Amino acid sequence: MATHHYYNQMNKQQQAAYYAMLEGFRSLEPSFAVPRLGGERELFDVHFLMRLDHPELFYSEGIKYRFYDNSTSVEVVPEYLFEKKKIKEHQQALAARTTKLARPAMNLSEEEKLLYIHDFICENVTYDKLKKQYSHEIIGPMGQGVGVCEGIAKSVKMLCDELGIWCTIAISEANPEKGIKYRHAWNVVKAGGKYYHIDATFDNSLGKGSEKRYDYFMLSDSQIQRDHEQVIWKIPECSDGDRFYYKAKKLSFTRMEDVSKRAAQAVKKGRTLTFHWRGGGMNRQLLLEMLRLIEAEAEARGKYAKVSANIPQAVVRATFDAALPQEQLVVEEADEGNQ
Repeated sequence: MATHHYYNQMNKQQQAAYYAMLEGFRSLEPSFAVPRLGGERELFDVHFLMRLDHPELFYSEGIKYRFYDNSTSVEVVPEYLFEKKKIKEHQQALAARTTKLARPAMNLSEEEKLLYIHDFICENVTYDKLKKQYSHEIIGPMGQGVGVCEGIAKSVKMLCDELGIWCTIAISEANPEKGIKYRHAWNVVKAGGKYYHIDATFDNSLGKGSEKRYDYFMLSDSQIQRDHEQVIWKIPECSDGDRFYYKAKKLSFTRMEDVSKRAAQAVKKGRTLTFHWRGGGMNRQLLLEMLRLIEAEAEARGKYAKVSANIPQAVVRATFDAALPQEQLVVEEADEGNQ
């Protein structure tokens, strides 16, 4: 089941242009006619949104166009990322890769499928700090094991489409005043008849070694908006916060006694403790109190504790070691360059 969310948001003229472009790129045409729209920006937006709906068009780099006065159409000249022969080779390899990756998850539940896809990204994809062109497309994460947020979000959608999960890609604008230099991409998915945000890029930036994070798995609008900008194009409303990973796993605490109890269990078993705090606003004073309680449990077993926190999402991570860490309290920042 492939989701074509942005196509369904368009008017009939935009849909006609979208379909003409889709057929032209699929056929690898050197040029093709597209219905003339209101202006240049509208044509480029349709092309961009078409590529969000169809991540399999990884080779569609851009478009140029020319038109004649009084004509009802424009001639689009597509820009391809690779030559035709190479595109077909990549298509075959990516189709086989997608089928192979999806096969073990075919009989899982919707949420298990989403967890499987999320974990594949966190275990196998490294953020491409050089931001090579193919890292914006599925060929980066799926083929090369590297990607940026756009390529990662497209790969999540590609696998969701293969596994029959409704999925689209959300795009937010840059905000230089906040130090956000680039647009950001993540996914909105549908499970149990409701919509949720998943940002595999941000979770990937927080994971340490083999440990995976789920700070951005199955979030509501109010949760994602704590550290994400407003989206540019309309996406479904995500109003349910009850399937947020840590809440669903009973790792969302409201009392300090719960923090102490779980910390004692974690240090006894030699494990990392990651949990969500919903017992009030998170600040440095609260974190210091948590650190004191967690340190006490660690000290009782001859260990030292280190606490790190993703403050916007109120997620805390505690690790335990025999050696005193250089920093015992660290504020984490989830972002695509933090890897």
